[in-house]
Order: sequence, then structure tokens, then C-alpha cells
Amino acid sequence: MFVDKAKIYVKGGDGGDGIVSFRREKYVPEGGPAGGDGGKGGDVIFRVDEGLRTLMDFRYQRHFKAKRGEKGRNKSQHGANAENMIVRIPPGTVVIDDDTQEVIADLTRHGQQVVVARGGRGGRGNIRFATPNNPAPEIAENGEEGEERWVVLELKVMADVGLVGFPSVGKSTLLSVVSAAKPKIGAYHFTTITPNLGVVDVGDGRSFVMADLPGLIEGAHEGVGLGHEFLRHVERTRVIIHVVDMAGSEGRDPYEDWLKINQELQLYNAKLAERPQIVAANKMDMPEAEQNLSEFTRKALKERPDLDIMPISSLTRQGIQELLYRAAAILDEIPDTPEIEEVAEVEERKVYRFEKKDEQQFTIRRENDIFVVESESIERMMKRMQLNSHDAILRFARVLRKMGVDEALRQRGAKDGTIIRIADFEFEFVEGSSYYY
Repeated sequence: MFVDKAKIYVKGGDGGDGIVSFRREKYVPEGGPAGGDGGKGGDVIFRVDEGLRTLMDFRYQRHFKAKRGEKGRNKSQHGANAENMIVRIPPGTVVIDDDTQEVIADLTRHGQQVVVARGGRGGRGNIRFATPNNPAPEIAENGEEGEERWVVLELKVMADVGLVGFPSVGKSTLLSVVSAAKPKIGAYHFTTITPNLGVVDVGDGRSFVMADLPGLIEGAHEGVGLGHEFLRHVERTRVIIHVVDMAGSEGRDPYEDWLKINQELQLYNAKLAERPQIVAANKMDMPEAEQNLSEFTRKALKERPDLDIMPISSLTRQGIQELLYRAAAILDEIPDTPEIEEVAEVEERKVYRFEKKDEQQFTIRRENDIFVVESESIERMMKRMQLNSHDAILRFARVLRKMGVDEALRQRGAKDGTIIRIADFEFEFVEGSSYYY
């Protein structure tokens, strides 16, 4: 089954916790701090594998979580960093942040990769907090949480030649004739609802990949008839073969059909109007096809004097070889890939920004007799701190005092015994003391 869109959850590994430890060796009765740092959490990395052609695997696994770093160890040993999680994706995959709709990356080349969720940093052990005033601190940090997000994967087929046209003009039949592909063929509209790929052997040592793209209809650029699902695959093709039913089946006008599809392509992406195009005038074995071809050629060449119009019949194979030669010749003259705007790498994102202006930002509000302090920077810091020792509480109190939280609480009327809440933690305010408890 061909799957070209998937929504998945990714999470970088959490950092390992730092630990509190002291040297305990013979003849060293009062050893200093020796708690090591935690290891870094693993990143979630998307890497292109040219052996994949579909997002089928993501229908069954939608959550990808990297491992967390190891905790710090005694004797000042650093915890091991976690291995990165490599997620293989097919070439032509666009990675989009589901919340912001930001394009994170557009991956087209084998081996190209991007970090979509960074692992958290490891927490510091107590060896990092030793100072002349406190040479044996009982302070350590928890590991930083890894980034997490929902991302949408959209696959745009990577093909040299794309077959476009209204439904039932013979695109699938043409692909089955020139390649070993076996697309579904039927005498009804929208027989093809997903792209089919086939390798075409031109016969002179050259070959290329051809994609049978589902039939477009008027209004496709606005999403009519699953238009967006179909049109995005055209963006990757280097040459467009526009298949036109020259027999005028179902009372259609070949020239009007050609104009409408070109308009849909241009309205979806203006660059598609500049893409090399060959008109495959199909069903030339049918009555009235010759007359329609003459009329079509006269009108179309007024619009595009350099347009290639190749009369063919997929049923009798008339003109098929000439069409393949022409497509191969154009491919030889143009770049290997169409112009694609790529986002090569996710910009560096830091979970913690220790900027002075951010540190000073907090608000205080009252809930009955409780004072609630709200600040992103303080809440992030509290997640990192292990508030289970007197030293850690003293350090936390110093940070709040430096930020001006103490003074702001006094101005709002906080007194001895007033309950202060920050995130899920509650403390008792002690006037004249240097800390909360």
C-alpha cells in the first residue's frame, strides 16, 4: 500500500540526573564532593533511505522516543550519553511541525538527515557546586527534559517524469505499457487514487523513473477531488507528460482539458508552469482523433510555441518509442532535480535561555491567602533542582532573592507564615530569613 502522509509523535530522551556523592576512601576521612553529571538524552533523527518509497511503516508505529541518559556516578564519573534514535524515511519527505505548521526540513537526498527532537542535557552532580564557602555541597540537578512534538510527514514522489491529466485519459495504461509497473486500470474515473512508479527503459541504455499521478479535476488547487493530495507529487517531477484524450471521449474538448489542467498546476505552484512539458496526444487510434489533433495543435502552439506534441496510442503503441526518446532527451538537458527549497537543518533550539531579561520576568497573584508566583524561568529551574537538601533550598532561596521575588512578595503583603506557591510546590515565607522551607 502506498502511504504518502503520516502524523507521528517524537520525543528526545531526558538527560540523566546528577548525583550527590562524596569520596569515601581509606585515609581520606573527610573527602570532597564526587558526584558525577548525568548523561545527555538521545536525539530523534530522521535520515533519508533511498530504499524506501512509502510512509507505510508509520501507520503501525506512531511514537518514537529516544532513550534517556544515564545517571551520574560516584567517584566523579559522568553518566553515559544515550544513543540517538535514527528513523528512516523515504526521499522526498517534507517534515512539518503540527502545532506551528513550520516546515522543519525537506529531505530529498540519500543520507540527508535532520534532528527533529533534541535530547535533554544531563543534570550536574554536586562536584559542580563546590565553592570556597561550601566545599561539600549536597546539591545536584535533575536531567533536562527532551524536546517533544507532533510532526506531520508528507511524501512527494521523487520521479523524473510525471504523468498528469484528467481522469480516464490513459495515464495508467501508458505507464503499464512502457514499464513493468502494474497499476490498476479501469473504465471509470479515479481508478488510480495513489501514485504508481515504474522504471522506463528507453532502449538505448538510458532509463528514468515515471510516476502515474492520480487524475486531476477542475478546482484541484483548492483541494477539490483530493487535489492537494495529488498535486504535491507533481512538484518533484523534472518533466511533465500531459496526457490528453485526443478522441474527445465523453464529449470533452481536448484543448479545454489541457488549459484547465495547466491552470490548476500554475495556481497550485507557479513554478510548475516553467517545468518542461510534453503533450501526449493519446487515443490516436480512435475516430475523430486526427481532426481533434489538428485543431488542438493550432490552438496550443499559439499559447506555447515551443510545446512538444506527440501523437500516441497506448493501445496500439503508436508513437510510444518516440515519446520516450523525447522525454529522455529533455532529461539529459536539465538538472538532476527540479528547484526545491530545502531546509537542511533544524535551527538550534535551547530549552533554557539564561538571559537576564527573562530571569526578571515573573508575576504574583493571590488565591485567597496563598501567593502564587508564575515564571517560566523559575519553573524550569525547579524542574532541574533536587530540593531534598538544606543546601539546595538555600541555593533556590538565593536565586529568588536575586531575581527580586522576596521584595515583590513583601510589597504585596507577604508575612511570616504566608504560603507561597510556585508550580506544584508550596513554601512558607519566613520574614527576615534567607530561605523558604
